[in-house]
Amino acid sequence: MPFAASALRSALLLAALFAAAPAFAQTLSKQCLIKGNISSKGERIYHPPGCRYYNSTVIDPKRGERWFCTENEAVAAGWRRTKVC
Repeated sequence: MPFAASALRSALLLAALFAAAPAFAQTLSKQCLIKGNISSKGERIYHPPGCRYYNSTVIDPKRGERWFCTENEAVAAGWRRTKVC
């Protein structure tokens, strides 16, 4: 049964790596400049650089906020563009 134990350890390691993927993606987000915020009403709104209310330093991943690399990516994820830009 050593093989089974090794396979189980490998599976657990892969599961841990996939669980850490969102945090890793946030680390890479500095290259992605479209800000995804969640409003007080729960709306998912994205802000391209230069738009009103864009502030690249305020993202709360614990609330589900995130960065996007393209507007198409944001729309495909279910976010809408800000109405003030």
